Order: sequence, then C-alpha cells, then structure tokens
Amino acid sequence: MSAAHVLDNPALASLTGPHAPFAERRGRVLRYPLDVSPWLALPDDPDERDWADVAALAGPGAGVPLAGYTGPVPDDWEISFHIEGVQLVDAGLAAAPDPEAVRLTPADVPEMLDLVARTRPGPFLPRTIELGTYLGIRRGGALVAMAGERLHPPGWTEISAVCTDPAFRGQGLAARLVRAVAHGIRERGESPFLHTGAQNTNAIRLYEALGFRLRRRTAFLEARVPEALGEGRAVPVA
Repeated sequence: MSAAHVLDNPALASLTGPHAPFAERRGRVLRYPLDVSPWLALPDDPDERDWADVAALAGPGAGVPLAGYTGPVPDDWEISFHIEGVQLVDAGLAAAPDPEAVRLTPADVPEMLDLVARTRPGPFLPRTIELGTYLGIRRGGALVAMAGERLHPPGWTEISAVCTDPAFRGQGLAARLVRAVAHGIRERGESPFLHTGAQNTNAIRLYEALGFRLRRRTAFLEARVPEALGEGRAVPVA
C-alpha cells in the first residue's frame, strides 16, 4: 500500500521529487550520496528483492540508516541502533527573517562540521549543505549557531542541524534560526517540518512553543547488511 502522505516516507518522497538529482538507485531502493546524507529510502512495502538491492547498494557489512521505517527487517540483519522519534509540522509558526543570520556557504563547511561534532544535532556531512539553505549566527567571527534544510518532499522542507555552541545557549539563537529558515521555506510556498528524538523533551518543548505540532511518531534505525550477503542473493523477510 502506498503511503497516505508524502511525510510518511519523506526520504523516498524527496529522492523521487525535488532531490531526484541526488538519487543513487538500485531497483526501488534509493539513497543520497554518502557525503551528502546517510539516509536510504525503501519503498513503502519492501520485499525480498528490495532488501537484496539494499545489500548490493550498501555492500556486505555496511550499516544502512533508515529514516522513518518501522517495518520488519530480514532475520539475519543486525539492528545497530534504534531511536524512537517524532515528526513535527508547522501549525502556526511565527516565521521571520533574522537580521543577524547569515547564509552559510561551502567555505563555511569546516566550521559547520566542527560545530556539529561538538553539539551532535544529527547527521551533517561535507556536502549536506547542498540540500538547501543553511543559516548561521556568528559571534566574534566564530560560528556559534546554525540551522538549515535537509529532506525536501514535494511541498515540504525539513528543518535540520539545529545546534548552538554550549557557551552561547540560553540566548534564543536556535529559536531565531528556526524561524528564519522557516521564513525562507514559506517564501517558496512550502511548509516546514522537522524530526527529533522522542526523548529529546527540551527540543520538543521548544518546537511546540514555536508553533509546531506532533504529526506522527516515527523511528530512526540502522540495519547492518550481513557480511555473507552477495549481490543478487534473495533476502528472506520475516
């Protein structure tokens, strides 16, 4: 059965929609280049052939991050991690540009990667900036906060990589940047949405206070391809 809404399988909707130029495909399985985003997109009803294509695309022993997938995985695939998550959507966000926010460019990526390494907001890789607009706030010339755009299902854009240097927390910088990124999304006639961990209650409170509401509960998991799997071998699914 097909997903009832593009946000039910946002990685697939992105890679078959606005982010199609990034898509690496094998059969019905798609993924981003590994230096852009780790996420792989399964069809809504993956079968044995699809899991064999995942194995062939990723390679034996590879960890395969699956965003939003809550179905079964093949019996002999190890679940490397599993995090319960939530998906939040715009429900009256007061989006607005921010006079202190600057658009970040590929020249800023080393600083962005350093900030992400220290704050761990989620995956951000050397070419993630190509997925959309990233805004930052600098103090004394140093990048101290940022937020940007990641998944892009038709009509929607995900706000991601929201993070603030620990020395500058409590000043409302993350909230300001979320509003500013959302303003750009709205200017294109699209709606902002985002994901976070279900246990990240502080972030959820912030996003709800800004005007987001819970749309659905989801999950983030990584399944590891068995070392023994070879290209083209069928993969039994429970």
